[in-house]
Amino acid sequence: MTEFFEATMLICFGISWPISVMKNYKSGTTKNMSLRFTFLIIAGYIFGIAAKLMNGVHNFVLVVYVLNLAVVMLNIFVYARNKKLDERARASCTMTIGMTKEMDKDIA
Repeated sequence: MTEFFEATMLICFGISWPISVMKNYKSGTTKNMSLRFTFLIIAGYIFGIAAKLMNGVHNFVLVVYVLNLAVVMLNIFVYARNKKLDERARASCTMTIGMTKEMDKDIA
């Protein structure tokens, strides 16, 4: 019965992670993302998997741990993508500001 409760908890988290990944992907920015938090969650799943393996427990709960770990790891790729988008946006903004200053000089 304890495995059922543990699996249910993991499934609840497992439903949350894809939602988080999609929200982060759609936002296109790292402003509301925490890479440290993501690594902390990944470490937790790795330790959970290690505990199952060290106890010789190979059941459906272990599979749920691995699936959750995989989905949480997607957030790292989304973070890297969003960071590049942030850098492009900053560069574009800097170019626009520079062009505006040049145009102001031409007008004056």
